[in-house]
Amino acid sequence: MNSNKSKTSKRKKEHLELCLTDAVSFKRKSTGFENYEFKHYPITEVDITKLDFRSKFFGKKINFPFLISCMTGGTSEAENINAQLAIVAEELIIPIGVGSQRQALEDKDFVDSFKTVRKNAPNVPVLGNIGAAQVVQFKSVDPVKKLVDMIEANAMVIHINPLQELLQKEGETIFTGLLKKIRMLVKKLGVPVIIKEVGSGISKEAAVKLLEAGVRGIDVSGAGGTSWAGVEILRNKDSNENVFWDWGLPTSYCIKEVFMLKKNYKFTLIGSGGIKNGLDSAKAFALGADVVASARLILQALDKSGVEETVKYINRIFDEISKIMYLTGSHNLKELRNNKLIKKELFY
Repeated sequence: MNSNKSKTSKRKKEHLELCLTDAVSFKRKSTGFENYEFKHYPITEVDITKLDFRSKFFGKKINFPFLISCMTGGTSEAENINAQLAIVAEELIIPIGVGSQRQALEDKDFVDSFKTVRKNAPNVPVLGNIGAAQVVQFKSVDPVKKLVDMIEANAMVIHINPLQELLQKEGETIFTGLLKKIRMLVKKLGVPVIIKEVGSGISKEAAVKLLEAGVRGIDVSGAGGTSWAGVEILRNKDSNENVFWDWGLPTSYCIKEVFMLKKNYKFTLIGSGGIKNGLDSAKAFALGADVVASARLILQALDKSGVEETVKYINRIFDEISKIMYLTGSHNLKELRNNKLIKKELFY
């Protein structure tokens, strides 16, 4: 194994081990969801037994608007994890993303850790994944097409992580020409392109630039969940960088701001970053998300309790959402977005 690919695989293993703990959570900054309350509607006429969450995600039918977010791949440990996550996705008929496929471009050692997702989830939307730091280096669309074909991806995620790259000891901080390369991929890749942050959030201003470049999905991945700055600080064993541990825009702020762009652009808005339960998810939907996503908590549930309990965990999220919809008089998620939230400050 050459030094580059061994470093990539080792780094992925370290990331995985850290994300199985709560040590990488944001310390002081939250998602902001706690600043909102739902308006109770005591004369509800919603039949809770008839609520239906079925929809489409980039042209494919799904039962719940919930994405098992991009997590892992490229290590020996990842193959079993991805296989189990894919079984969860297939049972629920929900979309699933793979972790960064960068390692698969360097060698073939762990290609099966990515391929196992499509193998175990043949009927759901599967998302490929590559980093912005790699995209800016590609001279053509061919490497990304290879990654799409590898897992028969329905869409391709480009994760944008300047803070993580800045703090990572092996980090690549040159993003020059990124929008130009995104436009190239949008035009030539053949599947929709989704842009995802990794925990620092996407502002409305950034989202406009991305949507004008033609991307079809924005995953805000805001602050309040996993701090990837924290992950790298722990890897580096360098307390001097702690000032950046809580860097980023809260998830609730990002969803609310980017949702405003729906007036002028057609795109799928994915709300992620600290989504823990049905209440968080319902608030994300109420603020404008089309789909919610979670990574670390799903990974932890799988590691602790296995496939069956992870399926139950996601089902509980939508059971909680159903009860919230009943209590707010919302017959569907569109109605849940119709002025159902109150800022807590208005109570006092």
